[in-house]
Amino acid sequence: MTAAAAEPGAEPVRYAYKASLIGSAHQFELTDAGLSWTIAGRSGVWDYADISAVKLSYRPVSMQQQRFRADIDNAKGGRIAILSTTWQTATLIAPQGHLYRDFIIELHRRMQAARSKAVLTAGLGLKTYTAALTLLACLAIAMTGLLLRALATSEWTGALFLVGFAALFAWQVGGFITRNRPRRYSFDHLPNALLPAVVRKQAQ
Repeated sequence: MTAAAAEPGAEPVRYAYKASLIGSAHQFELTDAGLSWTIAGRSGVWDYADISAVKLSYRPVSMQQQRFRADIDNAKGGRIAILSTTWQTATLIAPQGHLYRDFIIELHRRMQAARSKAVLTAGLGLKTYTAALTLLACLAIAMTGLLLRALATSEWTGALFLVGFAALFAWQVGGFITRNRPRRYSFDHLPNALLPAVVRKQAQ
């Protein structure tokens, strides 16, 4: 799927994903009339100017670390969620990175063309983010205490284990916290950290 120009009669830009193994796919289209969606037997079309908020975030899960999410609200109180991954089997959640990225970028472009006044936010909510930072600080203090005790008692194996665990924890959780820092963004500057990376094809 590639982003189509928002001109009358242009080919709609489509995106679909399965949120679970059970049920049909969530389907979306960017049309001349607006954002068209079909979810669990319900459907609708939201005018781009009526979209009141877009929130982008990074939401990894155990089976798929590269998972992103867009929460979209309209002025009448409706909300839809778009994920960058889709369920294929009971043990496989497949990424749809470039399709998701193209769709989200094109959605923002069409909203801007419609002079949307939507609130554009990125990352976690401020309270959730603050709670996460507090928890991380408590864990860091506890692990530092254990490491110092292991060194003081010459428990080298335990110390190495703590260092390795801390490095792995910082690599996984640190990326989540860094990407999901609460902030505002504009139509001209989408947060690249909250969109799947662009995969460049190597020249043959």
